[in-house]
Amino acid sequence: MRPTLSRVRIFAALAPLTLAQCATTQPQCPAATTPAMPHNQHTHQGQHGRHGEGFHRRFDDAQRWAQVFDDPARDAWQRPDEVIRWLALAPDARVADLGAGTGYFAARLARAVPSGRVWAEDIEPTLVVHMQQRFVREGIANAFATLGTAESPLVPELVDLVLVVDTYHHISDRPAFFQRIRERLRPSGRVVIVDFRMSATMGPPAEHRLAPAVVTQEMTEAGYTAGPALDTLPNQYVLSFVANSQANPPR
Repeated sequence: MRPTLSRVRIFAALAPLTLAQCATTQPQCPAATTPAMPHNQHTHQGQHGRHGEGFHRRFDDAQRWAQVFDDPARDAWQRPDEVIRWLALAPDARVADLGAGTGYFAARLARAVPSGRVWAEDIEPTLVVHMQQRFVREGIANAFATLGTAESPLVPELVDLVLVVDTYHHISDRPAFFQRIRERLRPSGRVVIVDFRMSATMGPPAEHRLAPAVVTQEMTEAGYTAGPALDTLPNQYVLSFVANSQANPPR
């Protein structure tokens, strides 16, 4: 059954936290001048690349961020259709889009898996409501907006793919976070991370970017093995990982 807007509002009342994508057509994300996230996690103090500290901002103005995240100019550098083709999803795949923002990727993913389902997760309540309204407006019946928390996303079923676009650098304690993700993956499930290169001409400030080697190290610590990568995007890397069955169980 499709979640109703009233259910989304209930979710919103339960977890008023803030995390979303940092996709932007501007040279850099604006400086983080807004309050830090209201939970007991690391704050950013110029050590973003050190063991899972996140770059925190607020994304509570859905209309403002829709103009940024869904700007048609984004397609030229984000290349969503190219990324989705590379994912080679089965028509009935189950997908979780974490940090889904305004549904930029989630709407496209839903069309790529007409017999499957897409769980578009974010921890900003206004963005969750925005996405649910978007899916209704665009007639997308197989995408569902869910409100997670900074520590654990809401993914209601086992999925074939967890996609994390322009969001990995926002997450605190990433190895622990992705350990918990493992229990929501099907046996052959993948995690795919899209984020900004150190040399990118756009994206978060340089001190808040993560090199692919750092991402791979953290995902290995979380119990994953690196898979194929896509290296054709102008400003971003695309890395894939599969859960290691011999790894320690999720915490």
